[in-house]
Amino acid sequence: MGKKLETFQSQFKNIKKDQLFILLLCGILFVVIFLPTDSDTESQQEETDPVLMEEQITDAREKRLQEVLSQVEGVGKTEVMITYYSSGEKIVEKDIPVTDRTASDSDGQGGSSSTSEREASEETVYERGSDGSETPYVIKVTEPEIAGVLIVAEGGDNAVTVKNITEAVVALFGVEAHKIKVMKMN
Repeated sequence: MGKKLETFQSQFKNIKKDQLFILLLCGILFVVIFLPTDSDTESQQEETDPVLMEEQITDAREKRLQEVLSQVEGVGKTEVMITYYSSGEKIVEKDIPVTDRTASDSDGQGGSSSTSEREASEETVYERGSDGSETPYVIKVTEPEIAGVLIVAEGGDNAVTVKNITEAVVALFGVEAHKIKVMKMN
């Protein structure tokens, strides 16, 4: 074992500083390229999981409404719950190539006839990511339709406060007043 160590040390002494520097840089580059990071995997998971995105949007809306209503005079502390009929819709771009076909026939008596036919087929347009993956090209995203809003507020026993809260939710979300329920918090 001692002889192998001496051989390695003598080879190491023969390496020039430039070569050692290049080896060090290659090692660092190797670690940076092949070491996975948590932020990359988390961001990819968030992009691909529509249920997770829907929950985040719902939570953000509820939290923002709760914060705003809590600042209104007479409302006090609030809790908000929003329910939806659906999760919204993404409309993808479709490519519709059209093919024209023309056929002509002539009969033996000097007459001829021609028919023209159009054929169309839809194909989804895909967008290619930097990693080579293909995702449908989304041209429009529709918001989820709100089924109802429940607000529990400290000032929920005051008729004027209830009216103000209801009008605010109608203005913000376009929900009909009968789909909004304001209740008194314990």
